[in-house]
Amino acid sequence: MRLLSNCCSLGLILLLLPSSFAAAPYTPSTPSISLPVFHQQPTPARSVFSRLRDGLIRSIWSIPCHEQTKLSGAKAVPAGSSPPPSSLLARYGGDVVLRFNITSEEEAIALAEAVNVLFLDVWEYNSEWVDIRLSKDVVPSLLGLLPPSLHHAHTPLMHDLAQAIFESYPSLTFDDPSPPTQNDHRPFSPVLQTSENTDRTNIFFRDYQPLSVIIPWMRLLRSLFPTHVRMINIGISYEGRDIPALRVGVHPTNSDKPSGPRKTILITGGSHAREWISTSTVNYIAYSFITAYGRSKEMTKLLEEFDWVFIPTLNPDGYIYTWETDRLWRKNRQQTSLRFCQGVDLDRSYGFEWDHGSPSANNPCSESFAGEAAFQGVEARRFASWARNETERNNASVVAFVDLHSYSQQILYPYTYTCARAPPTFENLQELAMGLAKAIRTTDGGEEYDVTAACEGSVTDGTSTPKQKKNGLRMESGGGSALDWFYHELKVRYAYQIKLRDTGSYGFLLPSRNIVPTGKEGFEAMKYLGRFLMGDKGFEEGEGGANGKTKNGSKKGGRREEAEEGDDDVRIDEGGKEEDENGEWEPDFELRRRRKR
Repeated sequence: MRLLSNCCSLGLILLLLPSSFAAAPYTPSTPSISLPVFHQQPTPARSVFSRLRDGLIRSIWSIPCHEQTKLSGAKAVPAGSSPPPSSLLARYGGDVVLRFNITSEEEAIALAEAVNVLFLDVWEYNSEWVDIRLSKDVVPSLLGLLPPSLHHAHTPLMHDLAQAIFESYPSLTFDDPSPPTQNDHRPFSPVLQTSENTDRTNIFFRDYQPLSVIIPWMRLLRSLFPTHVRMINIGISYEGRDIPALRVGVHPTNSDKPSGPRKTILITGGSHAREWISTSTVNYIAYSFITAYGRSKEMTKLLEEFDWVFIPTLNPDGYIYTWETDRLWRKNRQQTSLRFCQGVDLDRSYGFEWDHGSPSANNPCSESFAGEAAFQGVEARRFASWARNETERNNASVVAFVDLHSYSQQILYPYTYTCARAPPTFENLQELAMGLAKAIRTTDGGEEYDVTAACEGSVTDGTSTPKQKKNGLRMESGGGSALDWFYHELKVRYAYQIKLRDTGSYGFLLPSRNIVPTGKEGFEAMKYLGRFLMGDKGFEEGEGGANGKTKNGSKKGGRREEAEEGDDDVRIDEGGKEEDENGEWEPDFELRRRRKR
């Protein structure tokens, strides 16, 4: 009772605080390409909810406020590194990122429940490990909720989170503003040179860029390449900002050939605000496509065949917030039922299987809060409405959707919400995904990307009871994803979520030196996507040998039409539609089976 009384008192004090956490109205201003200067804007040490949560945990487990857990195995700060400013130290100085290695169902379930109880920030997870960001003070509380087998099964990925955050910003971000020197005067424009020199000459991709730089850059591309670039607006964010996009493509006129719906490919990033590499990669791919038109026969053909819509950030409010206040903010910035817990996870807000098995359904403070109803996330609702309007009224046919995220180096295909149901075009999705992974791997310096169903990212998707086997106890909700909605509701044949670099060394704080290499990987993957959709499923001659075969022995452009043995769950009716084992009609997709080898 005494504990309950203390908790209630703390909650009452919190509710009496001034409501300074509501989303500030957005005031349009003249775009500027100057970087934000953080020390001029006082930053609160920690959010009210974080301080309240940590205080309650210390009260429950009797942990002194000054106690710091010593974590072994952490690497020292590199010599010569500049220390982070006081604003970052105040907010992140006591935080670490731990990776827990999972070896059993019991461990996974216990960890998922502990994360939900302590409201911890799960960075990434798969069937083998979970990365969690938490305060050092909370580590004993977490270990106290876990089985003994996990007490020594964790490794610190980042011993100094504030330093890693500081190094992810451009070098001028925390400097005093001063007039540029004579040598600093450089034209801010795309470099009209070959793509091989982009990483040396294009200053735009040397650092991550704030939205105040990205939007003028997009307008500049539209002005310089008016023949095949248009700047469009997907919708309006919660705080009143435009969600900008570049539509890249050429519509050749041919009166002899009837024009049908324009085939369109959507490439998005920045649904989660802190995943800066996804925004930079969308920009790099767009730039590479735009500047290659007319100079590369292959790229010219791709832009004549398809419209490519590049959306750098679907979450402009959250993205700006990561630059101005909290580098690790994930959700959008709309108000929830709790005034001190803002934001909805946009990638859990879509209408298909919304809130499916979510442990955080009633917790607006959770990083994966899906909202109180489907499409409550403003930006997700506007994006879905725009896409449906394009297909129903603007003569567009969305043939592929690629949603870029970070991190873990994975190519994921539907479904996200469950592994109990396979997508009707599973073989097609897997075939293209394997090609995308190979295109990335064969890039100069390319990394290995795993290919799997999005549902398999849950650490506890396979559990013992029949109910758990069907739904799974998840680290976060699998329902309401953009991936599933575009595939199932908008009937997009090829829908993927690609989680970019790296595999955990830096996580969301990937150093800027990775922008160009990751962008090149994305560019090669999107080129392969375009070739695949035009019927060429191989790689360039010489990569797989002089006979034009790839490493798996398949002919370039060859089709595999035979059905795989044991595929009894999907059957084709005479009208060409697919029916699953439950008798439900699936989208009218061409179903190509892969031959077993």
